[in-house]
Amino acid sequence: MAAGSTYGTLFKLTTWGKSHGKGVGVVIDGCPAGLPLDESDIQKYLDRRKPGQSRFTTQRNEADAAEILSGVFEGRTTGTPISVLVRNRDQRSKDYSEIASYYRPGHADFCFDAKYGFRDYRGGGRSSGRETIARVAAGAVAAKVLASMGITVTAYTLSIGPVTADRARFDQKQIAENDLCMPDAAAAAAAADYLSDCMKRRDSAGGICECVVTGLPAGLGEPVFEKIDAALAKAILSIGAVKGFEIGDGFGAAAATGQSNNDSFCMKDGAVKKRTNHSGGTLGGLTDGAPLVFRAAIKPTPSVAAKQNTVNRNGGEISIEIKGRHDPIIVPRAVVVVESMAAVTLLDALLMNMTARLDRIVDFYRR
Repeated sequence: MAAGSTYGTLFKLTTWGKSHGKGVGVVIDGCPAGLPLDESDIQKYLDRRKPGQSRFTTQRNEADAAEILSGVFEGRTTGTPISVLVRNRDQRSKDYSEIASYYRPGHADFCFDAKYGFRDYRGGGRSSGRETIARVAAGAVAAKVLASMGITVTAYTLSIGPVTADRARFDQKQIAENDLCMPDAAAAAAAADYLSDCMKRRDSAGGICECVVTGLPAGLGEPVFEKIDAALAKAILSIGAVKGFEIGDGFGAAAATGQSNNDSFCMKDGAVKKRTNHSGGTLGGLTDGAPLVFRAAIKPTPSVAAKQNTVNRNGGEISIEIKGRHDPIIVPRAVVVVESMAAVTLLDALLMNMTARLDRIVDFYRR
């Protein structure tokens, strides 16, 4: 039986642990030997998703310190499995004791009971957002490999509730300079006001994360079941809070015509390029050399303090008010998770693509 905790083909990660266990972690298999790597490389990514950094995140006080247990020697990867551990330090399991008897709206409680016959009710167990620590640790490693090839993966908050970043005011530096990871300072301020109002009403908000990948060669992916679009969709939709995925113009393409949706080819600096990028950097399931652009729709945090109706394990209908420390919005902390899953997926595709052509295999082994 496959438990669904492993992702990837050649660059493969297996996550383990849960919100209220001793820790969470990941085993990364297939990382090439010789990559300079230490805990600080992973920590930079973990610091972007850790809690308690603003009034818009849960106040759970976790350092989320990465420990590399294997796969690195004298500052370089050895080609053997890399194991990373992050210990849990600030669990408050008693905050969740009440929910053992009922199913929280918007959470996986009912589904876990239906599948396994019981569940770890403390913080959601394996369905907790804390599992994404392991993905981010793997993403940090994948992104460093991609960077060595001149490939960059940049995600940010495009919208929160009704507030959307204005592309005319796009400033990449702003992503790291405001609490909401928005590339538009004015939109970030408006979104903060909207979130403050949600919090006063003991409610939460959702939003959209956009990701742009530059430097990819043309031809990554497989043309049928393993399209690069499909691989990215699976990776991004495997993030617990993500409820929608689109690439390029996405659902907007349904309202377009063939002439307006097609990207004309041209020659630039001796290479085939596209004049526009409605397709989002993919054609026929393969990358086309243009920036790869996709978006993920992220639902509001389901744990809200306002009164909600639900059912207990005995079948009784009840009203509840959820206690504990919860994010009023998931999107800003999910940005680095989206970035990480994209990096893992694209590195895996790059490694698989190395065997697509006989001439390249022959060239490699003749050296």
